[in-house]
Amino acid sequence: MSLVRLPTPLRPYAEGRKEVEVEGSTVADALGNLARMYPMLTQHLYDEGGRLRPYVNVFLNEDDVRTLQGEATPIADEDRLMIVPSIAGGSVEARAVRPLRPVDHTALRVNQAFIISLLGAGFIAGSTVLVAVVALVMALGTILGRPGFLPLYQLIRGRGPFKPDIVQDNPEPHTFAQGMGAAVLVGSIVCALVGLEFVAW
Repeated sequence: MSLVRLPTPLRPYAEGRKEVEVEGSTVADALGNLARMYPMLTQHLYDEGGRLRPYVNVFLNEDDVRTLQGEATPIADEDRLMIVPSIAGGSVEARAVRPLRPVDHTALRVNQAFIISLLGAGFIAGSTVLVAVVALVMALGTILGRPGFLPLYQLIRGRGPFKPDIVQDNPEPHTFAQGMGAAVLVGSIVCALVGLEFVAW
């Protein structure tokens, strides 16, 4: 079963629940089963023609399903769906802006763990090459607006303690911090190359 996280405005229509486990092999199946479990949600999710309302944004983990296969997007048991309505002035509106987006905090923690571990190994081995690799990965991640070691996290996502922890968050501070970290590492590498080893480490 997959987990669907409901935004605050919709929780009163689902007995106040923040998250609901639902069955379904696609996004459409999961949302349909959710609506059948809590019929009062139906009018807030679907229009009279049975289509998702335009202001209802559905994310699979961190990806807007519109950028995938829409409601036909397949889902697995370890996946999480998040319904994020556009909100303005306390009401749900189609023209509203959405300041937050789903962010997988497990991905952020795994990214930090890789960075710390590799930098620790680089310090012990005195390897500026390893530090340079970490800096490059962090810089690329910053440019792409995602954790640098996200591809490695995707290999282990859903296994053991690495279950997605999707929350509504602003990803920009995390991306900025990663970029600053990459800049500091580049400075350290430059110091090492000019012989200022003490400053570099």
